[in-house]
Amino acid sequence: MATGPRAAAGAGAENTTTSVADLEAEIARLRADVAALAEQLSRTGEHTYSAARRVASEGAEQLRAKGEAAIDALKSNASEIEQQIAEAVREKPITALAIAAGIGYLLAVLRR
Repeated sequence: MATGPRAAAGAGAENTTTSVADLEAEIARLRADVAALAEQLSRTGEHTYSAARRVASEGAEQLRAKGEAAIDALKSNASEIEQQIAEAVREKPITALAIAAGIGYLLAVLRR
């Protein structure tokens, strides 16, 4: 009777040995998979960082260009206003002098 309890125990010991070897091999494969995933995540992080840096640089460049355009527009408007004031003073010098005196008086009163 080879199918008794002892035969089953002997078969269990062989299965345990085989199972341990299989588990060790599976653990080794899992370690390799985890290492590969860690490498891939590292590369993805580097790619994401470089993409974010590129987008930030482009955004900063756009802001700089918009800022320069706004400054140019303000300079242009200031030049136009200066020309208009100069023309008004040339056309009506007495009125311009009276306005300047009034502004000076107002500032003197406010400064007290």
